[in-house]
Amino acid sequence: MISAPRAAVAAALTLLLTGTASCSPSPTPDTPAQASAQAHAHTAATQDDPRFTDTFRHEFADVDGVRMHYVTGGSGTPVVLLHGWPQTWFGWWPIMPALAEHHTVYAIDLPGLGDSTGTPTGYDKATLARYVHTLVADRLGIRDARVIGHDLGAAVAFQYAAQFPADTARLGYLDLPLPGPGIDAATYRSLSWHIAFHSQPKVPETVVGDDVREYLALFYPQVSFGGTAFGGTSDRSPFTDADIDEYARTYRRPEALAGGFELYRALGKDVQDTLAAAPVRVPTLLMAAQGQIDAVRATAAPRMTDIVRAVDVPNAGHWLVEENPEFVTDELLSFLRG
Repeated sequence: MISAPRAAVAAALTLLLTGTASCSPSPTPDTPAQASAQAHAHTAATQDDPRFTDTFRHEFADVDGVRMHYVTGGSGTPVVLLHGWPQTWFGWWPIMPALAEHHTVYAIDLPGLGDSTGTPTGYDKATLARYVHTLVADRLGIRDARVIGHDLGAAVAFQYAAQFPADTARLGYLDLPLPGPGIDAATYRSLSWHIAFHSQPKVPETVVGDDVREYLALFYPQVSFGGTAFGGTSDRSPFTDADIDEYARTYRRPEALAGGFELYRALGKDVQDTLAAAPVRVPTLLMAAQGQIDAVRATAAPRMTDIVRAVDVPNAGHWLVEENPEFVTDELLSFLRG
């Protein structure tokens, strides 16, 4: 039997423009205790995990009107991790303890997403890369970053390396066709229903409304290994209920929900910016879902001239880190040692 929220989302997705749900404003705390709990909500998923508390910490920094949140820990050469949709810094958590044994890790919530608050001047990946660079290079003083991005965060990582090559030591590009000469915006939107849907102005916010957690829970299995996006029938998800709760916590903020969809609405600008960008000449690692590396390489290779390794992640769909963390960790550590 379909639950009431599931039925609401299913009906709304079918009708799209006739959906009437709307995002509720963030609740105003009634008491100082509630205000304190809301202010520290970013620690809820990590506060009782000794792997986190022994090594990592939450930090914030103001960057051009945006209060950026990031998690850092470990020691060694700096590694910057950039998430995609619908995730936050927490998408890297399965592999962060292992990376931190050899590197100083910085897992960043992109501007306007996760626990980064405020609105960036644009959600095109070139603009977001400039925010990240201001945080990493100017605020943190890191001029030799190994920048690793997944999904739309990979496009941000590409733009970081393209705009700031002197501050980029290595580039990791995980599971995203690069918008640009290999694939224009119209073709990109045709790759999946969700890309076309999220690209529509105001429609996805109206349809998803208050059912954010239900929407995410329905979406994650689709692009998992064997899911419908890969021609399969599996409805398994690599995310636990607690994982989904953490992502839903941040995407329930109306501004964060809209910001996530703006990542897709910026595809036209992303194509233009990739075409205008200087070729990335830093050593680059490509990783993709099983069976997808050739398609990803075809879009990336015209703009990345030193791809030192390109590899499928076995038994993984889009969620490379969650579906095969051991393989991803080994590949990253080997690449970063180089």
